[in-house]
Amino acid sequence: MKSYAAPTPIQLAAIPAALQGRDVQGCAQTGSGKTLAFALPLLQKLEQSPSEKPRRLRALILVPTRELAAQVGGEIYSLAQHLPQALKIITVFGGVSINPQMMNLRGGADIVVATPGRLLDLLEHNALTLGDVSLLVLDEADRLLDLGFSAELERLLALMPKARQNLFFSATFPAEVLALADQLLRDPIRIEVPVEPQTRPDIVQRAVLVDANRRTQLLRHLITENHWKRVLVFVATKHAAEIVSDKLRKARIYAEPFHGELSQGKRTQVLADFKASRLKVVVATDVAARGLDIVALPVVVNYDLPRSALDYVHRIGRTGRAGERGVALSFISADTEAHFRLIEKHQQREVEREVIVGFEPLEAPPDEAETSETAAPSTGGIKGRRPSKKDKLRAAAALSVPGKL
Repeated sequence: MKSYAAPTPIQLAAIPAALQGRDVQGCAQTGSGKTLAFALPLLQKLEQSPSEKPRRLRALILVPTRELAAQVGGEIYSLAQHLPQALKIITVFGGVSINPQMMNLRGGADIVVATPGRLLDLLEHNALTLGDVSLLVLDEADRLLDLGFSAELERLLALMPKARQNLFFSATFPAEVLALADQLLRDPIRIEVPVEPQTRPDIVQRAVLVDANRRTQLLRHLITENHWKRVLVFVATKHAAEIVSDKLRKARIYAEPFHGELSQGKRTQVLADFKASRLKVVVATDVAARGLDIVALPVVVNYDLPRSALDYVHRIGRTGRAGERGVALSFISADTEAHFRLIEKHQQREVEREVIVGFEPLEAPPDEAETSETAAPSTGGIKGRRPSKKDKLRAAAALSVPGKL
């Protein structure tokens, strides 16, 4: 049995509104219980409306990553086991064979948790239809509403009834995403849970100055000296994930890469080993930055700084969850100092710079006159110097899709 003593602030505000049939836009910090804020009213509404044979897909939950799909689907399935009437809950995502998912969808489903790309594949195979969807949830809505997913989301929305309830949840809602959400929500209740001192995640933020070419050596030193049992290390690219994890293994530190081009079986195994403490270090791209709930993860390291301040919020939110204390440590080199100041400005918080004995930086940051808010650090993971492959794809999609969502 699940045992929840009291609702969190986002649950307290969102659940009554959702039960009333209102559209909801909920913004709350990572680890604040957003999944239950939409899962509980969703299950109650479906319980009050008995399933038909064959089952009609009535509730659709869209998420941006495979791991989040599995996590959310598992949570909803666990909650639904306590209902008097059985609900059929199917989770679908890419990176694995589509055939078992098509078989599972035979006879319909009450709830589908999906990534947009795989859902479109299933629709093309006539494995399901969206004509009866009465409740749509976007989890990590800011990611689903940005240009990376906008074309896919637009195609899916066109297949759903316009008269439906929408529940959008995320830890961040940038201004441009809010504008898109406004076009999709009908008279929504907007909930923004402020980060109060008593509810703020207990995350100690640290910024360590180090030359870029000595980051791996410093990472090995910190893992060893601090006896960190589990560390999630964020890098900019899949190539960096492979290289850094390989160097750690050569130093007899059990590490594995985690990125979008790994097979789903490998990604699942890496996460399972990490959660079970069979694996000490995971070196990941931002595919691991959102939604993943890794219990009692003590340390997150930004080996490369994220491309945006919002991604920084999501990254460090992997630690300090559920009342646990966590550490978020960022490596700052001469050419990333200006970018980290932008991150500090966004979160309205300064982080004291540290120097580790034996790793004192030799490179000096560029003159202030040469830096600006669009200054370009040299690492591929920071916004500014050159567009990444994903940026180019997003730009192409924006040009090819007429109008906005």
